[in-house]
Amino acid sequence: MSKSTPNKDLIGKGLRSLLQNIDADYKNPAGRVQPAAIEKAVASNRLLLADIIVNPKNPRKDFDEKALKELANSIQIHDLIQPITVAQLANGKYQLIAGERRFRAAKIAGLNDLPAYIRTGNDKELLELALLENLQRVDLNEIEIALSYQRMMEELNYTQEKVAERMGVDRSTISNYIRLLELPPSLQAALRNGSLSISLAKLLLGKEIEKQLFLFKEITEKGLTVKQTEELIRKMNLAGKSYTPSMTNGTATKNQLSPVYKKLEDKLTSHLSTKVILQHQKNGSGKITIEYSDLNGLNKILEAMQLSIS
Repeated sequence: MSKSTPNKDLIGKGLRSLLQNIDADYKNPAGRVQPAAIEKAVASNRLLLADIIVNPKNPRKDFDEKALKELANSIQIHDLIQPITVAQLANGKYQLIAGERRFRAAKIAGLNDLPAYIRTGNDKELLELALLENLQRVDLNEIEIALSYQRMMEELNYTQEKVAERMGVDRSTISNYIRLLELPPSLQAALRNGSLSISLAKLLLGKEIEKQLFLFKEITEKGLTVKQTEELIRKMNLAGKSYTPSMTNGTATKNQLSPVYKKLEDKLTSHLSTKVILQHQKNGSGKITIEYSDLNGLNKILEAMQLSIS
């Protein structure tokens, strides 16, 4: 799946039609939507769970308890990656608009606060405009694009076909991006920072989490290409349940972490939004390797660690 370039003319027409319905408060003298209004619509904040009220009119009442616990376990390790959406009420509280499953899982995980988009009104035209303009930025990574598409579906009640129509792309493009959100948080982080390419990520989709993580480790440690990864997957499929890492052309993975240290490695990867390799020896010594692909990636790591070069 290559990053598709949206049809600018189609989007331009869509933006012009939307502008006619946007409240004047959000426009500048030139008739364009104020940048601050767009930024507010696409930015997320952290809100206290105690300040969020579930919408009693939500038609969804039944939630898979097992799936909720699995999501809660992931949230404990990686935090909540996909923000919920709320609307601010007159009493200062917030009413949930989208993301009740994530909200429930966050409560099970014991979070005190979580990331959320705050809708300032019922202006769907403004939200769609903000998302469309945001998607035209050239610096968005694949996960940011996927989250924007998902938000259009959740909050605007759009189907994938409708999102594709508004973006001027094929429905399969929308579907492929949305599927990236099925990847484990550590692999989503790798997509964000560029240590995992979109072509390789496609090959990992639809596989068990253990296999996805193993394949990603092989890709990063051995620098596997798309063809080499496809060959490795072919061997894994042929071997079935009897497959072991030693059956690859290279050597077996050396760094077998205990669950406790694997959880720590995943937490570091999620917190720094980049690949982190933790090696821990029986005598208590070890090594932490933090990877980055460019200076921008390094600056993001330093920011997360509250450090500076100077």
